[in-house]
Amino acid sequence: MFNGTQLKHSRAKVILVTRNWLGTPYHHQASVKGAGCDCLGLVRGVFRDLYGYEAEDIPAYSRDWSEVGGEETLLNAGREHLVETDNAKSGDVLIFRFKRGSLAKHAAIYVGGGRMIHAIENAPVCEVQLGRWWRRHIVGCFRFPGCID
Repeated sequence: MFNGTQLKHSRAKVILVTRNWLGTPYHHQASVKGAGCDCLGLVRGVFRDLYGYEAEDIPAYSRDWSEVGGEETLLNAGREHLVETDNAKSGDVLIFRFKRGSLAKHAAIYVGGGRMIHAIENAPVCEVQLGRWWRRHIVGCFRFPGCID
């Protein structure tokens, strides 16, 4: 948990660090810039790049990880390690629920201008439009600790 002693980072720095992950191939459970990551791995990697440590040890997880336990693991982790906010600003982490009534299972980083960076199966980390479909499925928005405007 952020204890107030970590470095402060501008939103511009968060976006710069996130863009350094562009082109990283998709790899389930991974978080290695240039080699492979999934959506959680991208957020973990940006966190590591900003703060110099891993927020927590992540146990192995399957593609259906959230259905198995029935818990909002992704949202809960956001609440534990990031700062929840009501409106997305550049550099914020967005959490998505793919279907109504299902658990949140996807994360991306908003880079402003209606765009986000994410890792999704069968594609490298990419910057895409945060279109209407994506906006309708946002269920959480979090700021990196110590992020300043």
